[in-house]
Amino acid sequence: MSKDIHEYLAEFDDIPGTRIFTAARARQGYHLNQFCMSLMKPENRERWKAGEASYLADWPLTDEQQQALRARDYNRLLDLGGNIYFLSKVFSTDGLSFVQAVSTMTGMLVEDYQAMMLAGGRSPNGVRSKKDKR
Repeated sequence: MSKDIHEYLAEFDDIPGTRIFTAARARQGYHLNQFCMSLMKPENRERWKAGEASYLADWPLTDEQQQALRARDYNRLLDLGGNIYFLSKVFSTDGLSFVQAVSTMTGMLVEDYQAMMLAGGRSPNGVRSKKDKR
């Protein structure tokens, strides 16, 4: 008997440090990602920079999403339905490069993260399952 799609997709949550952008996550983060995309317009970036709280008030975001945005907690934003390519509008507005922002998500210095990626990325060896710790 084959697994149903929800059971299959739930298996991706077992991969340490990985968040697969599924349809469920897209639904959860719809307004968050729309907010991020709004920052493509210069006038919206200026409104955001002038007053984050007032700009966020225009969006139907959860309290958790708003808190994570204000804290620039990109890992939490991914957990709350954010898509990294949409979130890039936030860190770009803050003047961060993709490498700078993503290095904050790993806890690594920018230079160390960049060197790791130039060397081929993270090693495939190590913990591959949260539940099995293997």
